[in-house]
Amino acid sequence: MNPLILIALGIGALALGSVLGYYARQSIAKKQFGTLEAKIQKKIIETKEKIETITNQAKQKANTIIKTAEREEGERRKQVFKSEQLLLKRENLLDKKLSDFEKNDKELHEKVDKVKNIKESLENMKEDILKNLERVSGLSKDAAKKEIMAEVEKQNEKEILEKILKLEVEGREKYEDKAREITALAIQKCAVPQCQELTTTTVSLPSDDLKGRIIGKEGRNIRTLEKLTGTEIIVDDTPEAVVISGFDPLRRYIAKVALEKLIQDGRIQPARIEEIVAKTEEDIAIQIKKAGERAIYETGIVGLDPKIIQLLGRLKFRTSYGQNVLLHSIEVSFLAEALAHEIGADVEVCKKAGLLHDIGKAIDHQIEGSHVDIGMKILERFGCEKDVIIAMQSHHEEHPVESLEAIIIQTADAISGSRPGARKDTLENYLKRLGELEKIASSFDGIEKVYAIQAGREVRVFVKPEQIDDLGCRKLSKDIAQRIQEELKYPGEIKVNVIRESRVIEYAK
Repeated sequence: MNPLILIALGIGALALGSVLGYYARQSIAKKQFGTLEAKIQKKIIETKEKIETITNQAKQKANTIIKTAEREEGERRKQVFKSEQLLLKRENLLDKKLSDFEKNDKELHEKVDKVKNIKESLENMKEDILKNLERVSGLSKDAAKKEIMAEVEKQNEKEILEKILKLEVEGREKYEDKAREITALAIQKCAVPQCQELTTTTVSLPSDDLKGRIIGKEGRNIRTLEKLTGTEIIVDDTPEAVVISGFDPLRRYIAKVALEKLIQDGRIQPARIEEIVAKTEEDIAIQIKKAGERAIYETGIVGLDPKIIQLLGRLKFRTSYGQNVLLHSIEVSFLAEALAHEIGADVEVCKKAGLLHDIGKAIDHQIEGSHVDIGMKILERFGCEKDVIIAMQSHHEEHPVESLEAIIIQTADAISGSRPGARKDTLENYLKRLGELEKIASSFDGIEKVYAIQAGREVRVFVKPEQIDDLGCRKLSKDIAQRIQEELKYPGEIKVNVIRESRVIEYAK
């Protein structure tokens, strides 16, 4: 067949297929479109039905709410109406009472005026009667009164005196018995241990061989220990014991602890002694703080400044007439608390003032003035309450008593100090004399340390070698001895021992 014809037939068949395909696709699309449109219509109908249902339900709920609100509003209106009626009745009642009150007030004023007029009339009548009596008797009112009183006293003088004496005796006995009862009760409530402070301390030794090591070559060890601690180390024939002598309890305690550590360590030589004494002083500073904290814990006092607690702990190593001042302060606090409970004073103020009344003794050897004035300045500086300062300032009657609590502190201090065996006057005088010895020697320039030893028979003075030479040491010893002769009274003689020691240290690097 002719190729052209075949080509023409192919083209025709292709055109015919395209036309048929187009119409077939159009027919399928129309059918699909009809199905989708039907679905959309169905959804629209279902949605309208749901909307109508929801709308009906909402209308029903709205009607219910409106009816409930109308009912509640009606009830509220009824309640408001009842309240208004009640208020109206009360207002009418108040108006009536006010009217009655004004009426009664007016009547009362009228009666008061009548009474005043009657009183004035009576006073006038009384004056007229008195004038007539004075004219008739020839005596004035005061003169007649004196004459009558004198006659009565004359007739009943003996009975009046007996009655006065009886009342005085009964009242004095009654109050003395009550005071004894309160004091005894306060003392019974307080149980603080009391012990006498001595001026010597004994250190036990494992063997007598250690005595030679403690003394050291040519006495170097014992001199170093005495210089650093300010005590006298007595090594005698007492078996397995060394005695530490000194009037300051703190120095004796430092020497005792340091010596015990040296014995335990075994290395007893000057450099090691210096190291141990310095470490002991640091340890005792911690012990002082703990002693203050223990005191406030035992007495139950809170809110004190840490510096006051530190100073309070230093009282552990301070004595007054042989009585430990810290134990004395705790006892005064307990006694003051008990007395305050019994007579109705401020318990907290009494308790705190009792504990702090001798706080000035912690540094009275460093600052001029009495321990009371020093204590007041300490408490004021660290923000202690004014009532506490007023209560403690009068315990030695240096300041006037300004409160009941001050009387209680004064009484508690006297009770604590007057316990049998609590204090010894001779010991206090002895310690005072030793303190004055050290004070006189320390007043000169160039002094490093001063210690009174051997019961006050010797003053050991350590000078600064760079400030005072050997010739100056001789002059200084004479000047100190002269001052002691002029200012102190003492038995026997006092040895003034001035020591000048030079030490040169260099390091090889």
